Amino acid sequence: MSKIIFNEHQIRQLELNPNVASVSDRSIQYTGDFKVRAVLENQEGKGPSQIFEEAGFDLTVIGRVKAKSALERWRKTYQTYGTEGLLTERRGKSNAGGGRPKQDDSLERRLAKAEARIKYLTAENELLKSSRSSRGGREANQLTPTERYHVINTVIRTFRLKNLVRTLCEIAGVSRSGYYAWLKRAEKDSLREERDYADYLLLKQLHDRRHGKIGYRGLYMEVLDLIGSPMNHKRILRLMRKYGIVTKIRTKNAYRKLAKATQEHRTVPNHLNRQFDQDEPGKVFVTDITYLPTRKGQNVYLSCVKDVATREIVAHHLSTSLHMDLVLQTTRKLEEHLDGNLHPEAMIHSDQGFHYTHPAYQSRIRELGLVQSMSRRGNCLDNAPIESFFGHLKDHVEHRSALDLSEVRSMVDSYIAYYNSERKQWNLKKMTPEQYRSHLIAA
Repeated sequence: MSKIIFNEHQIRQLELNPNVASVSDRSIQYTGDFKVRAVLENQEGKGPSQIFEEAGFDLTVIGRVKAKSALERWRKTYQTYGTEGLLTERRGKSNAGGGRPKQDDSLERRLAKAEARIKYLTAENELLKSSRSSRGGREANQLTPTERYHVINTVIRTFRLKNLVRTLCEIAGVSRSGYYAWLKRAEKDSLREERDYADYLLLKQLHDRRHGKIGYRGLYMEVLDLIGSPMNHKRILRLMRKYGIVTKIRTKNAYRKLAKATQEHRTVPNHLNRQFDQDEPGKVFVTDITYLPTRKGQNVYLSCVKDVATREIVAHHLSTSLHMDLVLQTTRKLEEHLDGNLHPEAMIHSDQGFHYTHPAYQSRIRELGLVQSMSRRGNCLDNAPIESFFGHLKDHVEHRSALDLSEVRSMVDSYIAYYNSERKQWNLKKMTPEQYRSHLIAA
């Protein structure tokens, strides 16, 4: 038996082909004229694929192997019985006597109805057996109308019954119009399943490309970039749940982030006060330090400055040491980024770490003309934008596979370039930080 199983939509499409006599979910019966024409064209040099494609068949549906085996069988029949053998062939039944003689129509009709009843009740019993373990023992009168419609359709497709829909509906106790309405819905459901699966393959490819570290909003923007038209974000979320596409989410360590901050040096007030909704580039910066362990267990420390309005990383520096040079080099790169274009209300916000309370750092900030602001003691949420960036960076940068500082630097530089220039963000009107900065400046 063929391993190919046709869905409702494919069966409908095959039934529209004039070269098809009947279709079930696993087999196709072709017309005698097509069989004869196919054999003659094959003798003239045409291959099975060409013959079937010219006859209007989609080989991705019926399968090239099925087409080839069918043609081989027809050639053997043609060699033995000639054209008449192909026109009168009945697979699985003897043709020697030319078929069973016709009997009285009424008697034959009654026999067909009786056979249909037996076949329906057998299929219904099989359905009850299969559902007994999951739903408990059920009687035939407990079957839902949808289940009865499914049994009717299975019987018709399996035994290739014709003109017995009304009879089967009467046996099942359902209406004929209800069955055809269900059949129409089933075809739509089949088409929807095909579309869902095609979209799933696209989303899975994009999800794998980002190593599973992208959510439905990120996939929305990736699809928009790839095909030029959007896919509804609710549809993306539904397909992710349906096919089990799971995004890797970092776990929070609140205790490490809420550790007590030192006040060895002078602190300053929290001027920012969580006012993260800024619309002027270069007005508010946030900064912090994180660590990135390498394969050998050595920590590489990363200091970053982020523009709150555009979410762009405007300066960063890496070092294997926590000396003051780490933040001083970062401020030097921030000065290069500003290039003399300083906002009159420019502010830089940090936590109360050792580096930011150090007199050397505070003096440098005043030289740059920036107002210094600090989070409240032990409250990482006051500096949430930079903490969020560090979380995303650690999700994507495989720093634990790096051997030394140079490898980590290469990884971090590459990610920050991607983050600033390529990674679209939902809350930036689906733009990258650099695009959003240009947008704000133009506005």
